[in-house]
Amino acid sequence: MTDSRLENSPNLNSMFYPMTNVIQNYAWGSTTSFNQLFDIDNAKSEPQAELWMGAHPNGCSMVEAEGVTTQLSQLINSNRDAFLGAHIADHFGELPYLFKVLAAEKALSIQVHPNKHQAETGYAREEQQGIPLSASERNYKDPNHKPELVYALTRYQAMNGFRSISDIIANFTQLDIAEIKPLLNALIASQNSNGLRHFFSGLLSLEGEAKEMALSVLLAQANISTDPLMALILELENQYPGDIGLFAPLLLNVITLEPGQAMFLDAETPHAYIKGTGLEIMANSDNVLRAGLTPKHMDIDELAACTIFEEKPFDTLLLEPNINSDMLEYPIPVEDFKFAIIPTANQRNVCVNSAEILLPLDEAMTLEHENGQSCVVEKGQSVFVPAFAQNYTLTCAGRVARAYC
Repeated sequence: MTDSRLENSPNLNSMFYPMTNVIQNYAWGSTTSFNQLFDIDNAKSEPQAELWMGAHPNGCSMVEAEGVTTQLSQLINSNRDAFLGAHIADHFGELPYLFKVLAAEKALSIQVHPNKHQAETGYAREEQQGIPLSASERNYKDPNHKPELVYALTRYQAMNGFRSISDIIANFTQLDIAEIKPLLNALIASQNSNGLRHFFSGLLSLEGEAKEMALSVLLAQANISTDPLMALILELENQYPGDIGLFAPLLLNVITLEPGQAMFLDAETPHAYIKGTGLEIMANSDNVLRAGLTPKHMDIDELAACTIFEEKPFDTLLLEPNINSDMLEYPIPVEDFKFAIIPTANQRNVCVNSAEILLPLDEAMTLEHENGQSCVVEKGQSVFVPAFAQNYTLTCAGRVARAYC
């Protein structure tokens, strides 16, 4: 229920809104990472997987407004033009991004996210079919795409995009698995996107004895190999025994980001987070099509329809920032969000054109506004700055992550 004080007279004088954020305790999360990096308590030793900063209905941040603790979404809805900026309010109607700290102790599922058109079409189709949003077979939870950026806070291992077809052929030729031989021969004969589509879909569709035998040969060879890729497969097998996604490292690029490195994850591109803690910023969507390393529903036909079957060269995976007066601005090819790292700041003036969220990573930061208002934010805590603030002054001895649009 919207508080009438916010609805009737939103406070446009407060420039800084410290946030209280939801921690999602998914099973694959880390019990120690949030505490080690940000001194966040975990008295129950639960797996703390994601800290959500934003206005998503499944984990909306709380803020203090006019002496009332309220949801960030409620605050924004009290005057969208003022809080988001008129352009963002007109174009999106909501805060268009979700900002996270993500700590993976175990691998997440291999995923593909649809593009905007695919999401709109698929969502409308499933709505018309009357498939409940909570149904396990539901593919589209909303009509939005879900591009993502990840920025590593620790060493961060992931998979992103298809290896070269020649590498895939070499990997599976070396395995010499009889159950996969017909698929491999077809790929050798058609070394193009159609061939890769057929191979990928066919591999994920293996069932019963054929699947069991293929995985048995894979694991037998992994156990006698010194290849780090095979060691990864054995590690994943401990987490997801009997899962067809164990073949994924032979198909997809495996990369380890060092702290401070970033990577963009395009729509229609298979990827997975394996282990590590990082920042993640994404469009406000829950649309996920799964391709393995999961007990959840896999719709292989829809997955294939929403996947671009193209090689992704390894040397294109890292996203290099543009440097703007020492601020590291990452070139993101979507309108939903922007991301920057401010390495250090001493009375740095920052112009505000949209709603933004700031997260100090190493030290406490101080924000000041020309109206005399100031705010101190400890590391690992975040603050919402509305578009109507127009500017602020930032001081911090360490890095500050900036999410905006």
